[in-house]
Amino acid sequence: MIETETSDRDLPLRHTLATLAYRAAKVLRDAPADFSVWRPGATSRSAGEILSHLSDLCDWALSLAQGDERWTTTAPGSWTEDSKRFFTALTALDQYLSSSAELHAPAGKLFQSAIADALTHVGQLGMMRRLAGAPVRGENYYVAEIGAGRTGSEQVPAAGEFD
Repeated sequence: MIETETSDRDLPLRHTLATLAYRAAKVLRDAPADFSVWRPGATSRSAGEILSHLSDLCDWALSLAQGDERWTTTAPGSWTEDSKRFFTALTALDQYLSSSAELHAPAGKLFQSAIADALTHVGQLGMMRRLAGAPVRGENYYVAEIGAGRTGSEQVPAAGEFD
């Protein structure tokens, strides 16, 4: 389905959040049991620290959108708990953007900060999965069914995966 009417909130922000959810679900799903503590180098963040940071970014973006900026650094929990926390925080942000509530931060600023950073970190987790010996299959994301409002962990199955 092609969206014919969009607003500053729908495109790019809400579609970008749905894209983030789709890509994150793929990277977070079926991770090895010990992946949360895996790190590519002694001074790098662990996968679990990055996942926790993703949730913190979504919480921060929501606080910016609501006009009450606050940052919290949360210690990693289990991979399952932190995955749920990420999708809950992402969905809360999307729900705020879809509401009629005032947007207290410019859409471009939200994108260039928390949202772009989150996209980067999902890519890092994908690379880390490959380095850890548990790669995620590549995909032609152009054919993926991604749409504003779909920000949970349950995503449409991939339509264009490849090895």
